[in-house]
Amino acid sequence: MIDEERSIMKIMVYGNPVLTRKAEEIRNIDDGMVRLANDMIYTMHAAPGIGLAAPQVNRSVRLITVDLSVGERSEDIIILINPEILSAEGSDILEEGCLSVPDVNEKIDRPFRVSVKGFDMRGKEKKFDASGLLARVLCHEIDHLNGKLFIDHLSPLKKGMVKKRLRKQKNSGNG
Repeated sequence: MIDEERSIMKIMVYGNPVLTRKAEEIRNIDDGMVRLANDMIYTMHAAPGIGLAAPQVNRSVRLITVDLSVGERSEDIIILINPEILSAEGSDILEEGCLSVPDVNEKIDRPFRVSVKGFDMRGKEKKFDASGLLARVLCHEIDHLNGKLFIDHLSPLKKGMVKKRLRKQKNSGNG
C-alpha cells in the first residue's frame, strides 16, 4: 500500500480544534484518500508511533492507521476507514501516550478485548477481534475520530493538572 511518493505530515497537538471535532464519514475512496493513508503510515512510522488518526494530521475524516511493529513488518499495517467498535469487554489499565499530546503519559483504563469493523482501501469490510495492546490502540485511534483525546479518560482533577501542564508547555514554546 505504501508508494514511493510520500510525505511526513504535520501532527496537530493539544489545543488544535480539529482534535475535538467528530470526523466526517468517508463515502468515497479516491486517489486522495489512498495518498492520505500512505502519508499517514509514513508519518506514523517517522514519529515514531503505533497508531495515527486522520484528525491528528488535520484531516477531519474517519481514517486510522495502526502498526504495532512500527514499520518492521509491512503485513502488520492496519488501515481502517469508518471504523467502529462493535463490542468491548474486560478492563486493562496501562500507561498511554499520544503524538498529539507530547510528553504526557498517563495510566488509562481501556477494554482488554474489542471487536472492530471498518473498511480497507478497496472498500472491503474488515473485522478485527483484538486484545491487549492492539485493542488499546484501536480504541485510542477511534476516540480521535470522535473528538476525544486519551486525557479525556482521566479523572477531572488529573485531567485539569495535565491540561495546565500542556498550556504551560505551549506558552513556553515547547509544545
